Amino acid sequence: MCHCHAKYSLLSVLLVVCGTSLFAQTTASGSNPTNGRENNPYSQYGIGELKNGNNAALIGMGSITSAYYNAYRLNTDNPASYSFLQRTTFELGLNGTSRTVTGTLNGTEQSYKTGTASIAYLNLAVPVTKNGGFCLGFKPVSSVYYRLADTISAYEPPYSPIGRAQKLYNGEGALNHAYLGGSAKYKGLSVGFNAGYTFGTVRNSTVLVPIDSFSVNNAFTSEFSNYTRIGGIQWKGGLLYEVKLDSFHTLRIGGTISTNQKLKQHFSEYHISFYNFTDTVTRDTSYNLPETEGRLTMPLSYSVGIMLTRDNKWGVGIDYKATQWSQFKSELNSYMNTGITASSYRVSVGGEYTPDAENLRHYLSRGTYRLGAYYGTDYLQLQNTSLPYYGITAGASLPFRRTLSQVHAAIDVGVLGTTENNLNRHNYVRFTLGISLNDLWFVKRRLE
Repeated sequence: MCHCHAKYSLLSVLLVVCGTSLFAQTTASGSNPTNGRENNPYSQYGIGELKNGNNAALIGMGSITSAYYNAYRLNTDNPASYSFLQRTTFELGLNGTSRTVTGTLNGTEQSYKTGTASIAYLNLAVPVTKNGGFCLGFKPVSSVYYRLADTISAYEPPYSPIGRAQKLYNGEGALNHAYLGGSAKYKGLSVGFNAGYTFGTVRNSTVLVPIDSFSVNNAFTSEFSNYTRIGGIQWKGGLLYEVKLDSFHTLRIGGTISTNQKLKQHFSEYHISFYNFTDTVTRDTSYNLPETEGRLTMPLSYSVGIMLTRDNKWGVGIDYKATQWSQFKSELNSYMNTGITASSYRVSVGGEYTPDAENLRHYLSRGTYRLGAYYGTDYLQLQNTSLPYYGITAGASLPFRRTLSQVHAAIDVGVLGTTENNLNRHNYVRFTLGISLNDLWFVKRRLE
């Protein structure tokens, strides 16, 4: 967002940088159902709301990804898992979110509901040798969409010199990641690597609209907008090691790392004034900053996890993920650096259970059923207050008859944030529906 002229700078500080803008009234469109966007006030900070790019199977078990692999399902969060794949696998996922945002405005608790639906992931992986594989994929990284409004007047601080006026805060955009990964294993140790291109555009704007009838024809409507375009290479490495404890049980240990990396950033900014004089509207670009190029530094992140499995029956595990957000920095858009915490973390536990994978008589016995839970802190810190989040997950995978392909479903019910210090709390329900199709490629078929 841009800073306004001096007359309105105090309001910008109070409503944008501080917590009151975090729960301003929504605009008339509310959750904006006409375009299916999710109105999230927190997405105005940093790179927006971070997305979970895991598949539905992993989401259902709390996203314990560091030490997980499956011969017929993908785990793109740890590229070392590709070595264990036994079939060419195509995956597609969709998700939908319903969110209730609650906060305090002018001393009164208020809330609104919002929601959206979008593509969750798209992956294709191929086992090229007995001990190696590669994957091509696409997933969202973050999203920005908010529509907020607040009203100022000539009689209450901060005072407006043009009578009653409405302050509108708008933003939209997204970051996505397209990547290619590969891995190889020797005995029980697998090493993997993902490398791809992160790209996207984010627009932020603030609009001041006079609404008093006596002054609307004698005042400026002002818009302050900026565009941030991002693109660059990012990579991630992973390790996965397993050891047989006995004839049935296996212990797996895994981890991933992505060091701090610099992406290209292009930034442009403009201010526009609209002057209403009876039935004539005069438009003027009062300020225009041509596009400049700089760097956006993405922070170091890592994960470690452990998992205990019984062959074709069950698996339980725990994960720890952390990101050093103190390394995050935008050289061109200083507002992106506002409200970023020093570090964030997430602890996840989960498991899956398959009653009888080879039972052809009882269809539901061949399904896999999952539970999980997680707790962590978000990468934002506003009003000197951390934003905790926590939730529970559940899911299931059911096979197509007499094939290895499956349909997956997961639900994630959780809470983000707090109503302390004029912040807001988000109660959310996220549904993910996915499909995995398996086939044999590059394998010579034999007649029995």
